[in-house]
Amino acid sequence: MELGDKLRQARLDAGLTQRQLCGDRITRNMLSQIENGLARPSMQTLRYLAGQLKKPVSYFLEETAVVSANQEVMARARSCFDLADYAGAAAALEDYQEPDPVYDREKRILWVLTCQERAKTAMAQGKIPLAQELLEKAELRTAYCWEELERRRLLMLGQLPGQKVCQRLPSLDRELLLRAGDAIASGAYARAEALLNAAEHTNAPQWNLLRGQLYFLEKDYANAAEYLRIAEDTYPDEVLGMLEQCCRELEDYKGAYDCACKIRQRKR
Repeated sequence: MELGDKLRQARLDAGLTQRQLCGDRITRNMLSQIENGLARPSMQTLRYLAGQLKKPVSYFLEETAVVSANQEVMARARSCFDLADYAGAAAALEDYQEPDPVYDREKRILWVLTCQERAKTAMAQGKIPLAQELLEKAELRTAYCWEELERRRLLMLGQLPGQKVCQRLPSLDRELLLRAGDAIASGAYARAEALLNAAEHTNAPQWNLLRGQLYFLEKDYANAAEYLRIAEDTYPDEVLGMLEQCCRELEDYKGAYDCACKIRQRKR
């Protein structure tokens, strides 16, 4: 039996009309929607209705439903955050009771975002110690989207006087290599080279593939072959054709023959 059906049946069993059950707490229209499955009551409303009907809240919930004591806390915190009342959101989250399998992850993310927004305001107001304190509180490695949130936190922290955070920032290599690949595809070779030069890990196969590809397109076959050979084991389908041509241009006919043999073997 659905929640609405249970409420209706309990009301009828108690001999109450909808108006009598509503009292001055909720509207009759809202109760009607709940009983007909068109709306879900908040935990506060459900507690009120259960009290009026002299039933435990658990009676109206599915047997597998998980009840959280933090539902109202999270509703207040979300509402404050949506209205950009970050101090209010932080105050609401102070009432949060852990552990809570229903809301723990969401609470941590909301706490991180709230601290970051409050720190941004404090920085704009010149309240540097407060901004630093809030950013230190916002370090929660267990939250979803941790990498992006942590990067944002460290970038904000790096704007404060005396803070050195570059070594703690997550690597940008993945994004740099994606952008370098797009730049090569669009013929923006100078941009691709700048992006590759900005990467931290130049021993990565993808970095060597892109570097080799860039040299190949610029007809610098000697350098192209050097980098393509490093990437060959990881990206044989992308590398072997270019490497064969590099060898021919460099008059390394044995190397070209070896590449051609490898290509034929992969096509079998």
